[in-house]
Amino acid sequence: MPKFLRIGVHQTNVSGYTSKAWCIRRTGATVFLKWGAVEVLGVGAARKVYWTRLPQDKTIRCRNVDAAQQYAKAAIAKRRSHRYEPLSGSIANRRRTATSGAELKQALATILFVDIVRSTEKAARLGDARWTQVMNHYYAAVRKELKTLRGKEIVTTGDGVLATFGKPAAGVRCAGAIRDAVRTLGLEIRVGLHAGEYERNGADVVGLAFHIGARVAAKARAGEVLASSAVKELMSESDVSFRDRGSHLLKGVPKKWRLYRVEH
Repeated sequence: MPKFLRIGVHQTNVSGYTSKAWCIRRTGATVFLKWGAVEVLGVGAARKVYWTRLPQDKTIRCRNVDAAQQYAKAAIAKRRSHRYEPLSGSIANRRRTATSGAELKQALATILFVDIVRSTEKAARLGDARWTQVMNHYYAAVRKELKTLRGKEIVTTGDGVLATFGKPAAGVRCAGAIRDAVRTLGLEIRVGLHAGEYERNGADVVGLAFHIGARVAAKARAGEVLASSAVKELMSESDVSFRDRGSHLLKGVPKKWRLYRVEH
């Protein structure tokens, strides 16, 4: 099973960072995908890669073997064009000690999820070399705005970025700043904002709030910043304007959520 690890700004001689990995396998006319956040410890031959949580998986059943081969080939090419390096060896599940539960800490944060609109079309039009350059500039722009507004990058997901902020106002300002910055690269993004609790254990973070943030972003239109009702309620005393976008069912998330467009 070919495996790929996102390097981004990190080099292979850096230890102790959180990134993302993909596994791609084909059996006959079926392609199996597995992906998720990983933690990288050690360097060189001693490097170990661990899933920070249970990875997601997807099964693609193609019409024939040739179609499956083409699908797998395209999936591998996409990983390479998004700054993934081939990863040798296995990705281990993080072992938890019997006392690890006591180390879990709950945190409240504003969660920001950024995603590029129609990224596959743009990558195909620009070609691998040019698209890699654009993505490098994209991540640099996103990280610059995160640093300015004290956001914490949690993980990159393909062409998306998940980050947290201590204050909702900072998350809202950062969303607008990122949108404006990446437009100079010819990119449009969609942004989702949510506020909620999550659990933290060292580099490992888990919680439904992250999934809600991603689902809110999926409902946004090109260039739009959408916020959940949780964010709007926390900013009731601010001068930020919100436009009601109605109630929505978010895939895999209980109950309907009221979403609001942030008017910058």
